[in-house]
Amino acid sequence: MAENGATSGVAPGDRCAIGISFGNSYSSIACTIDDSPVVIANEDGDRQIPTLLSYVDGEEYTGNQAKALLVRNPKNTAVAFKDFLGQEFKSIDPTHCHAAAHPEDKNGTISFTIQDKAEGEPSVISVSEISTRYLRRLVQSASDYIGKKVTSAVVTVPTNFGEKQREALIKAAQAADLEILQLVNEPIASVLAYDARPEAKVEDKIVVVADLGGTRSDVAVVASRGGLYTLLATAHDYEFAGAQLDKVLMDHFAKEFMKKNANVDPRENAKSLAKLKAESEATKKALSIGTNANFSVESLAEGIDFQMTINRLRYETISRKVFEGFNRLVEGVVKKAGLDILDIDEVILSGGTSHTPRIASNLRSIFPDTTTILAPSTSATALNPSELQARGAALQASLIQEYESDDIEQSTHPAVTTVKHISNAIGVITLSDNGEETFTPIIAPETAVPARRAIHIEAKDGGDVLIKVVEGGTHIKVTKPEPKPKENGAKEDEEDSDFDSEEEEEEHREKIWKIGGTLAEAAVKGVKKGGKVEVTITVGNDLSVIITAREVGGKGGVRGTVKAP
Repeated sequence: MAENGATSGVAPGDRCAIGISFGNSYSSIACTIDDSPVVIANEDGDRQIPTLLSYVDGEEYTGNQAKALLVRNPKNTAVAFKDFLGQEFKSIDPTHCHAAAHPEDKNGTISFTIQDKAEGEPSVISVSEISTRYLRRLVQSASDYIGKKVTSAVVTVPTNFGEKQREALIKAAQAADLEILQLVNEPIASVLAYDARPEAKVEDKIVVVADLGGTRSDVAVVASRGGLYTLLATAHDYEFAGAQLDKVLMDHFAKEFMKKNANVDPRENAKSLAKLKAESEATKKALSIGTNANFSVESLAEGIDFQMTINRLRYETISRKVFEGFNRLVEGVVKKAGLDILDIDEVILSGGTSHTPRIASNLRSIFPDTTTILAPSTSATALNPSELQARGAALQASLIQEYESDDIEQSTHPAVTTVKHISNAIGVITLSDNGEETFTPIIAPETAVPARRAIHIEAKDGGDVLIKVVEGGTHIKVTKPEPKPKENGAKEDEEDSDFDSEEEEEEHREKIWKIGGTLAEAAVKGVKKGGKVEVTITVGNDLSVIITAREVGGKGGVRGTVKAP
């Protein structure tokens, strides 16, 4: 889904556009150089920039500098504010702000009370103003990198970002002197980052995008048909995300600390908790790269230093419930789309939490071998999951920055989710020499309409060729293994029985076509021997179907229309 938010203040020729992934935990910015997306580092060298703002003695800090201030300056540090944009106070979850500036209801506006000046009273800063200040810093970092002022951006948003949230984001950006060319759905940006690579082939496929972030997880099923993307289903979860993996480690280290230090709990003191949280997140990231990590905090609680090591196996064991939650989320959204795991061609892992190798290996075991799992630990060609959305947004920005605002609005109508699409495949039935019917799909299921596809059918014997156009759906055929016969009818003892059961094959599942209703039958007469018949199927906006069949190189042909259901 894309949405226009362009202001008329910038002429197309004067634009300098970037892509922004504005996340609740981390953000990233990207530009295109020679048609390739490049993720930009800020002045501290961070490509994944923590979504934080902190104020000390009137100085503004952002990114990792602000994150370091969470320990000693939490009240003047704003975190996890992106999801509050355009929301009412009663509907927000302030959980992730507990160790930072707390959101408050000020005259119906979500705000923070922060000492942002060197002297005087603290300021009441709205979430919109905080977002404006943060976006201004991102734009400044991009301008410094590119060497000229960034004027415009394509920004990614979650699929469940409502109309008010979108408007609030556009308004916050405009206040930062940034023209929003377009708001693009995050899963679409991730697919685009892969599909725009020079080596990528544009082919029809169904993709699951698992965007696993710090405070939320979003999973979407996207049908890619002829370069057009259709969202088939989405799911959102605030229970299974990177913060829950941090919490598992925090609880683990806190308990180990308590064992050694007379039940002193570092979680009960705000400063100790902030240190525990920061080091647990660093340990989690280290375990995504290596098999061991060192947890070390100076003066964790009551002046006591604490240090211990943890290996990846232990981490994966204590985090099992969170990993299972990710699995259920992905399986659930495939089911919600009315599909089976065998229908999925690709799984793209996006977001910072996707660096965790266990998540990718768990998904590898759920999906068949024919499904490509695009994550750093399962694919050598996988892109950095933290950079996907910014890369996709930057590519889109480079494509549309030359257009007038009105043209962008027309070409980027939010059609990606509202567009109609056929649910069943449309194809032809051909007969083999032994009289068996075979279904050949011409238009794949989940193709957005209007759509037009053609196929050539060989007519070995020539003469009159009957064309039968039908709908087809996929069906999962389950073949259970045959029970092994017991020799001479002898009873097996329990040990043998257990051993045999381990040797037994698992049930086999395969996707097969199931022929549905007939749409039309047509005869093409007098086809040459060895000739070909071209069948063209066009599905209109109203789901009506036009079918034409003619001999390739011949004259005439037949044409018919099937009314929309």
